Parts: sequence; structure tokens; C-alpha cells
Amino acid sequence: MASSSSAWVEWAAEYTKAAQADARPAHEWVARVAAAASAGDGEDVQFSAGLAEMLARVLLSGGGSGAAPAAAWKYAEAALAARLASPALLLALLSIRVIPHRLASPTAYRLYLELLRRHGFTLCFQIKGSNFKKITQSIDDNLNLSKIFGISTCEPGVFVVEFVLCILWQLVDTALDNEGLLELTPEKAAQWPTRPQDVSTFEGSLSEQMPEKIEKLQKMNSVTTIELIGNLLHDKVVNRILSLARENMKTQWGVFANRLQLLVANSSTLKASKMSSEAFQQLILDEHNVYGENKHSLRKKFHPTVAFNPISSPNGRCLGASYSALWIPIDMYLEDCLHGSIAATNSIEILSGLVKALQAVNRSTWRDAFMALWIASVRLVQREREPIEGPVPHLETRLCMLLSIATLAVADIIEEADSCHNELNNHWKGKSAKDDLRKELMLSLQVLGDYESLLVPPPCIISAANLAASKAAMFVSAANISNGYMESGNDSTMNYSGNMRHLIVESCISRNLLDTSAYFWPGYINGHVNSMSHTLPSQLAGWSSFMNGAPLTQSLVNTLVSIPASSLAELEKLFEVAVNGSDEDKVSAATVLCGATLLRGWNFQEHTVRLVVKLLSHSDAADFSGRESQLMKHGPMLNVILTGISPVDYAPIFSFHGLVPELAAALMAICEVFGCLSPSVSWTLGTGEEISAHSVFSNAFILLLRLWKFNHPPLEYCIMGDGAPVGSQLTPEYLLLLRNPRVLSASSLSKSRSSQKQLPVNSSPSSYNPIFMDSFPKLKLWYRQHQACLASTLSGLAHGTPVHNIVDSLLNLMFRKANKGSTSIGSLSGSSSISNSSGPGGDDSHLWPQLPAWEILEAVPFVVDAALTACSHGRLFPRELATGLKDLADFLPASIATIASYFSAEVTRGVWKPAFMNGTDWPSPAANLSMVEEHIKKIVAATGVDVPRLATGGSTLGRLPLPLAAFVSLTITYKLDKSSERFLNLAGPALENLAASCPWPSMAIVAALWTQKVKRWSDFLVFSASRTVFHHNNDAVFQLLRSCFTSTLGMSSTSLCCCGGVASLLGHGFGSHCSGGLSPVAPGILYLRIFRCIKDCSILGEDILNLLMLSVKDIAETTVSRHRSDKLKRTKYGMRHGQISLAAAMTQVKVAASLGATLVWLSGGTTLVQSLFQEMLPSWFLSVQDLDQGGASGATVYKLGGHALAYFAVYSGMFAWGIDPTPVSRRRERVMRSHLEFLASALDGKISLGCDLSLWRAYVSGFLGLVVECTPCLLHEVDLKVLKKLSVGLQQLRENELAIAVLRGGGPKAMAAAAELILGS
Repeated sequence: MASSSSAWVEWAAEYTKAAQADARPAHEWVARVAAAASAGDGEDVQFSAGLAEMLARVLLSGGGSGAAPAAAWKYAEAALAARLASPALLLALLSIRVIPHRLASPTAYRLYLELLRRHGFTLCFQIKGSNFKKITQSIDDNLNLSKIFGISTCEPGVFVVEFVLCILWQLVDTALDNEGLLELTPEKAAQWPTRPQDVSTFEGSLSEQMPEKIEKLQKMNSVTTIELIGNLLHDKVVNRILSLARENMKTQWGVFANRLQLLVANSSTLKASKMSSEAFQQLILDEHNVYGENKHSLRKKFHPTVAFNPISSPNGRCLGASYSALWIPIDMYLEDCLHGSIAATNSIEILSGLVKALQAVNRSTWRDAFMALWIASVRLVQREREPIEGPVPHLETRLCMLLSIATLAVADIIEEADSCHNELNNHWKGKSAKDDLRKELMLSLQVLGDYESLLVPPPCIISAANLAASKAAMFVSAANISNGYMESGNDSTMNYSGNMRHLIVESCISRNLLDTSAYFWPGYINGHVNSMSHTLPSQLAGWSSFMNGAPLTQSLVNTLVSIPASSLAELEKLFEVAVNGSDEDKVSAATVLCGATLLRGWNFQEHTVRLVVKLLSHSDAADFSGRESQLMKHGPMLNVILTGISPVDYAPIFSFHGLVPELAAALMAICEVFGCLSPSVSWTLGTGEEISAHSVFSNAFILLLRLWKFNHPPLEYCIMGDGAPVGSQLTPEYLLLLRNPRVLSASSLSKSRSSQKQLPVNSSPSSYNPIFMDSFPKLKLWYRQHQACLASTLSGLAHGTPVHNIVDSLLNLMFRKANKGSTSIGSLSGSSSISNSSGPGGDDSHLWPQLPAWEILEAVPFVVDAALTACSHGRLFPRELATGLKDLADFLPASIATIASYFSAEVTRGVWKPAFMNGTDWPSPAANLSMVEEHIKKIVAATGVDVPRLATGGSTLGRLPLPLAAFVSLTITYKLDKSSERFLNLAGPALENLAASCPWPSMAIVAALWTQKVKRWSDFLVFSASRTVFHHNNDAVFQLLRSCFTSTLGMSSTSLCCCGGVASLLGHGFGSHCSGGLSPVAPGILYLRIFRCIKDCSILGEDILNLLMLSVKDIAETTVSRHRSDKLKRTKYGMRHGQISLAAAMTQVKVAASLGATLVWLSGGTTLVQSLFQEMLPSWFLSVQDLDQGGASGATVYKLGGHALAYFAVYSGMFAWGIDPTPVSRRRERVMRSHLEFLASALDGKISLGCDLSLWRAYVSGFLGLVVECTPCLLHEVDLKVLKKLSVGLQQLRENELAIAVLRGGGPKAMAAAAELILGS
């Protein structure tokens, strides 16, 4: 031990020897030493390091008797009490010398424990001493803190954390050594010496002269050690310091926690003592959060006014503005997925992130979180129980969301929780987090069975539900089916009634989230086991035959197409045939794969969609050498797959599974190759059907264009920037940019869930190379022309060029039957004319140019421009125009895309004269226009929005822009058969977007025209027309948003459901659900269908923020009356008798905030959320806001308003960027840092606020409280300087607990500051 050179310390050493010899009392000794210190050189006086070292030498020398006399220990106690010597240094020096000799010198160890109990953790004043740096260095030299913990002790706060953990660790190791338990640790040794041989020799001996008392003292010391550990763990300050160690020194903490767990599990002394093991378990299991308090009690302390009725409780099952309504974001997101249809995102990841966020901010159990997901998913299916007819995704996509996507989201949550649990607890084995969450999942599904009316399956899946119930019954009855193929149909003798819960459970079992013990749940099986038939209908044994080696005949293929595969083995064999079978078998296998197996094979759909994409991408798309011949060889199979996945229900399924980028890349390669082939290249199928290269190209091209917003002008994503609607940024380049990182990351590609059965065959992409638009020169050339067509009028067609010749040829063929003489229709070429010759009759396909598709597409914009110009000048009748365009589309179906994009671009230019839909030149909508108007009024009735008059008479009746009139006339010429469906799936949305962008009532006229053609689509068409009421009227959008808030909160007089919640917000979808025809559509459904057509989404954020605060004002006025506001103050024992009203108000505030955040997130994505944090909220706080104009609610409205904004901000941030420590975007870090800097500056007084101070206080405490409790990872991304400012500001607001929590959330960089603040508190 180094000794101090201070003169007074040397004097004190000599005086101590004399005082011991004279047996002078401790108070006299300490008075003389204090006087000497004061009269000395003035350095190292208070908490003196030199005096601590001197006392340690005295205590350890033992004198002539072999043990330090009692006087020396009394002098040490007096010096520590008088703050003359450093307690930390003295105890550190004693610990590594007294503990190893505790068995030989139990008295010295007992006295050391007493000093430790009294003075060991009085660090608050010590860290302020001028010599504290010297003390920490000396302690570090002796205890090796920096080396063991890996963090330098240069900062006082860091030293405190390491010192406290070190002292407690020493005690735990001592307790383990006392009972011989150290051998059970992985290291089999103590971290610091616990035996004499572990210590270097030093002067003096600690042996005692009274051996008869040693054994008794040793036993007492063992008990005292355990009790001291327990007392320290119960100490609030020590507990918080230890929490800092747990959060920021995870490796060392894991070793320590292992030893503490070992002590709890095996210590007989602990079990025999009066100490409770609760504190030990809480510390081990991390039952505290960043506040350092128990998580359960914390909720009551910081959020006492929130009503808590779990969904699983009877009070939580109300669908109104109650606890269950807090899960509305899940319903909204699921419904938006169906309306958004195709996106480049992964719904599984988004949905799991959404559930995790809501579980955190709602402070719910995982059982409730899973329950909310199941209920929302089942409601999604029930809203389409009676689907209306139309070219939109229907029940299949909703069932995919319930039985595949929702289950996979749960699997992701469970796997992630187990992974995090293993990372944090790799030093000792406890109960797996996966097991805990599986138990919660099981409980949620058991409670779900109580919702019998909600679980009634739609008619089309009744047989599947009954089959799932029968399977469970057979398992329970121990019945064995020899071939195991139960899934193959519905047997009339199977009288088990199944519902959607049976399908959900089967989906979970197939992914190893549950086991077959679920079949034994009470009430799971309805029916009698003995009445079960175990026979397999012969006509439904197709899959059994296939697995037994039967050839894929046409009859077997027809059977397998209609029945989904029931196992991964069947799927694997089907894929193997598609890859390695004969050409005919490949086509048959691909046909089966894209049938019911893809659409309704929910239990392994994630594998099926990947296998389909893999079949479409046969080799490396970055290397075209020899690729054409390979793709040509697979032409028939590729065409079967492309036509198989073209129906409207299929593309969303690929989108939900996050495969749009990969699918797009495969389609680009197919288009590139087959678009370069002449239509004379063809294949003949086994059925005799002949397909050409044009057919394969067109099917791939049309499907590719459906994956991005090809027909939207670049205005939306180039000029508008942040105001662009969500999804408008989808372009081919963007899809490839999303695809490349996925395939380059092996972990992402081969990401497997241990909770799911893995597919034996490799379903990862064929190519791991990045792909760019340069890989597809023909596609790139077309895309550039497409962009130029959207941006400006056509130009650059030179006379005599190959393109000019193709234009001439196409125009002559399209309009060869028009009897116009030689009237020129070429507005661009000047020489294009209509020939008098009507051409040969019958099949005239041989007359069309036998050119590759890319060359035809290059000419199509000029062809359409010339034809439209001729029609506008009266040189071509409208009917002839439509017929000619239809002939072109029949020749090359892919040309419908270029036609649509051309018309969409021309409408925006406003240079074409209108077309009068009078029934003479153009078709007339008059027969149905009045009906359309009446139905539109009924649909929007629940919103209170006025519908403009349609039929005003005169020349204005039925007037459309010429390009729109031409396009709608073209689409009407299509027959509604299967061959035309895949092309109308592209043309339909294009027509709808085009009509919606035109002035009112263009879309209503289009709806009236199409209703005349397809009566059964009437409801769909009218609903589409009703959306355009909001497209050109911002006031109507505001009114619709207001209806969303009032209906959700149960405050709307026109709401469809008086109880509020999801029932009022989303209702029952849309369609003829009542005897009077179309019923009013819920405002939420309407909004989800219209917001993508709003040109500038930035205004929506401000509208939603304003409506949120208006809702808070309504809540404050209706729920908490002014004369009771004085009864709502918090007391020592919670809330007064006004608590119920305030709890109800706070719940409604949370519901409103969650709804507002969901609307912002869905409408504008991360861009609008960023604008909310960086622009809208700061502006709102800086401006003067009078929420209590009438004085009806007093200060309550401002407090509720502050909490509403806090929840609104936190919800928005979590929805946009998640709550995971690793953000999906670096934008989260920038945005949150910016917002917290604003809060810090305002708290520091550098920004002058205009809002009410009580609102500001409520926002700051509410927002930061939610952040540290729900998303503490956000604080890791903020500078320490900002965190310190926030902490100081919170202390000024008397939010001391929150001030500590903010620093604690900052991670290792803020550990020192947090420790110092904890000691100061």
C-alpha cells in the first residue's frame, strides 16, 4: 500500500499508536486528528486517502497480540463518521485482505462487515471531494476495476457503478465460498480473493487467539453476509446503481448474475435465514426497467389515470372507446394492406413491429397483444364475408393475412424474444422467453374461443374449418388414417363443426408455435368421436396418388389444382417435378403449384411463394450469355405460372410476404428476353394450345407493371417530394434497390425460423448477384420513353425511321376498315393515312408486323397519339378509335400499358377538347347516372359530406376529357372472360386513377358507363366513384377525418355504431349489406380508400393534429366537468373519487392519439412522421393555442392535451421506425435527436413557448416517460449533452425520477451522469 506524504497523516499515525497504547477514547482521538488536519497543509483533509491508508495498515498489522485491538476499529469508525478518511478506499483495502482471512479471523471480518454496512455506500459526498480522483486511482490499483469491467474509472459515476458491483460481488463470492458453492461456477474461482493463498503477502497477521469462538463466529458471519447482501439489494440507491451495471456491462453482469442465481438456488444459509429471496430474483430476472423500479408498480406510479381492462377480461371485450380500442392501429393497418393491395414492404415484419409497439405502449400482457392481433385479423375476414363483385382482391387475401401473415408475425415475435433472451442470459440457463410467449399465445387462443359469433367461417372455407376440427377429433380419439391425407375434402359423415379458430391453431401447429396438446383444450372439439368416419373419399384422394407416384394426367391435375397440398413433402415433390420433370410434367406441376396450394396452402404459404419466384428466375439475371435459350426452353412453364398468378388475389399475397422486389426482378428478366423474340416463336402445349413469345412477354410485362405505379405522372414523386402519397415512389429502379441488399445478405436470404418447419429444397433465389436497370437494356429504353411520355408531349419521330414505318403499319392495320378514303390521321408523321382497302377477312393476324414486342411498344405512343388527334379533329369516329385500339391490344396485349400511361399523361396536360357522352358519338351514362348519384350520397352519409349534383342537364351532362373518354370506351370493349381478366387488372386501376384525377363528376360517369356493361359490379363501381367526392375538396377530407375521430370515440350522431371503437370506424366494409341496397360506409374504410389519391399528403398531418386536439377538447368537456377538476389531483394513495372519470378520459385520449398516429403513418409514411416531429409539433408548441375558449374544462383540457400529444408522437415514431434497438432506417436517429434537442432547448429557456405551460409540462413528462419505458433505445441515439439538458430540465419540473431514467436510457455513455444523479437524489 502506498502511503501519503502529508505531514499531518504521519503525525496521525504516530498519535494512533500512542492512543492505542493509552486506550484513549475514539471521540478524543478523532478530535485531535481533525484538529491536526485543519492545522496542516490543507490538502487531503476531508475523506483523506492518506488517513484511510494509515488506518488500513493499523487494522491489518494486528499489533503484538496478533489481532488489531478494538480501539483501532473504533478509531476507524470515528474517522469514517467524521468524514476524515475515505470510506471507499479503506473498505477496498480491507476487503482484499480481511475477506481471505475471515475463517482464521472472524472478528476482523465481522467488524469489516459492520463498517461496510454503515459507510460502504455513502458515496454521494465522497465523489465531490477534491481528492476523489486520487482515491479512485488507488482503489483501481488495488481492485483492478478498470481491467475486470473493461471501462476506465476516470469518471466518478463509472467508478461508483464498478465499486458497488465489486463490493457486492465480493460478498456473493464469499457467501458461495462459505458453503463450498464456488466449485459450481463455470470459473470455479472467485473474482477477488476469498482464501489466503489468493493474496500477496503483507505485513501482519490476522490470526486470533481464541479458537473456541472461531466456529461460532464463522457461522454468524455467514448469516450476516447473506443478510447484508439482502439489505443492499433492497436499498433503493444500490439497486439503481446495480441496474446501471446490468444495462451497460452485460458480459460482467452475466457472470455476476450467474453466481447470484447459484446462491439463491443452493444456499442453505439463505433458506434458513429470514431474508426473502424476492430481491435476489428481481435482480436476476431483470424485473425492473430504466426507472429502477418494479415494472408492475411503475405503471401505477407514472400512469395512474389510464383505465386497464384487458381484452381477455369481460370489461375489455367492448368494441367502444375502451382498452380494446387501443388496438385499432392493427385493424387499420390490416385493412390498409387490402386497399393498398401491392407494396414493396414485408407485411410480416411491419405487423410484428406494430404488435410489439402497441404491447409496449399499452403496457399489456402478451396474451392481450396476441388476442388483439387475432381479433383484428378475424374481423378483417368478416368484413368481406359477403364480398361485392369487382376487380379487387377479395376473401383469399384476407384469409392469407389471418392464417399466414398474422401467424408468421407471431412467430417472428417469439423468435426475436428468445434470441434477445439468449443474448442477455448466455451465462446461465433460465426459462426460455420462447416458452413464456408460447404460453401467452396458447392462452390467447383459448380465450379467442369465447368469440363464437366472430369465428363463424365464411361459406367458402366451412369445409376447411370442419376438416381442421375433424383432424383434432381424430387425434384425440387416437384414430389413425393409414395414408394421412385428411385434408382432401369434406366427407358428409364428418359432423364436426369447425370455425376459424381451428384454422388458426392448425396454422400455429404447422409452424411449431403450438403442439397437438391444443386439441385437448376444453371445448375445442364439438361433436362425438364415435360418429367420425375415417374413410377417405375416393374422388378426393388426388394428393395421395401423386405422392405414390401416379403420373400427372389432366384429370389428376384438375383435382390437385382445386385442393391445396397439406404438407411440405407434397410441396417439395411438386417443385422437384417442376424443375426436373419432362416438359409436359413441368407445365402440369406449375399449374398445380399456382392453384389452391398457393392460394389456400396457408400453413406453408411462405415457402410456396418463394418456390414460385424461384421457378420464374432460372439463372443469373446479371449474365445473359446463353440465357435466352434456357428461358425459351422454359417458355410454356413460365407462361403457365404467369397466367396462374395474374388473378387479382395473387399479387397481394406475394406483396404480404415481402417478395415484390424479387418477383419484379424475375419478371424484368423474362420481359427482356421474350420481348426480343418474334411472335413467330411459339410453343404447343399438350392440350393443343399454342402460345407465342408475345403472349409470354405480355403476361410478364403486365404483371410487372402492376407492381409499381407505372401510370402515375412523375409529379407525385419528383416535384412533390415529401408530400407524395405513400407508395408513389415505387419504380423499377427502386424495386431493384430493395431486391439487391436482400439477395446479397446471406443471413437475410437464408433467414429461417426455428419455430417453423423448414423446406428441404432450397427456396432461396437462383442469383445472389445485384441487378440494375442496365442489366435490361430493352426494358431501360422503354422505361425512359415511358418517363418522357409522362413528362412532356411526344416528339422526335423522324420520317423514314424504323419506328416511323412501324407506326404507319400499325395505323393502317388498326383502321383499315374505316371508310374514310385517304384522310390523314398521322398528326406526327404527316404521311400516316387510312387505306381504302378493308383487307382480307377472317384471321388477319398474319398481316400484323412480325416484330419483337419491344419494337412494337416503342411505336405505340405515337400510334395512339396519331389516332387520338385524328378523332379530336373528326377524321376518326370514336367507335372506330376504340375498335382500332382494341385490335392493337389484341395483337400485343402488353400495349394496353403504354396506352394507359399515354392517356394518363395527356389528361394532365389539359389540351384536349372534352368529349360529350351523348350516346351518339360516345356512349351515354344517362341511364345510370341518377342511380350512381343516389348511391354515392348513401355511401358517404355517415361522414356528413355533401355530394355535388351530377345530373344538371344541358350540355354539361356526361362530359369527359377526350383521353379519358377514349380509354373508358376501350375498356368497355373487353369481354369479361378469363383471358381478358389479367389485362383488365392493369387497365382497371389505371382507368380509376385517371378518372379520379379528372374534374368531378368524371369518375361517376365512368362508373355509370361500366355499370351498364357489368351490372354485378355496380356496388364496386359506385363505391369507387364515391371516393372522388374527396379528391378535389380539402374540406371534405377534413370532414371525413373528423368523422373518423368522432365515430371512434363514440361522439358521432351519424355513426354507424353508437358504441364507437372499431365497429364505428371500420364497420362492415362496403356493399349491399342491407335490404335497401348499399349501406353507408364507415369513415375509416372511406379514408383508407381515398388518401392515396390526395395529391399533397403534407396537409393531412396538420389536419390530423388539429382534429386530435379538437377531440381532446370534446373529451375534456364531456367526460371531466369543470366543477370536479379539483377532485382529480393525485394524492398519496392514488386518485380521489374523480379517478373513474379521469381514467375514462385518459383512455379516450390514448385512443384518439393512436388513431391520429395511425392515420399519419398510413397516409404519409416515415416522411410525414418526420415532418410531424421536425415541423408540426415544434410549430404547435411555439404558437398560442387556446383549447379552453369557453372555459368549460379549465386546466384539465391542457393536461389531457399534453398527454394526447405525447402519445401521438410516441405512437407515430414507433409505427414508422419500430422499437427495436437496431432501427430499420437511420432517419429515426436524426429525427429523434432533432426533436429531443428542441425539447432540451425549450427546457433550458433558449426557446420561448407560446402554448400553455401545463400542456408543455404534460407533454414533456408524458413523451419522455413513454420513451424511457417503451422505446429506451431511442435515447441511445442521442448525444450525452442533450440528455443532460433534458435531465436538468426535468429536475426543474420536479420530475426527478424521470430525470434519472432519461440518463439511464442513454446507455454506457450516460452511465456516469446517471450514477451521479442517482447519488445526488
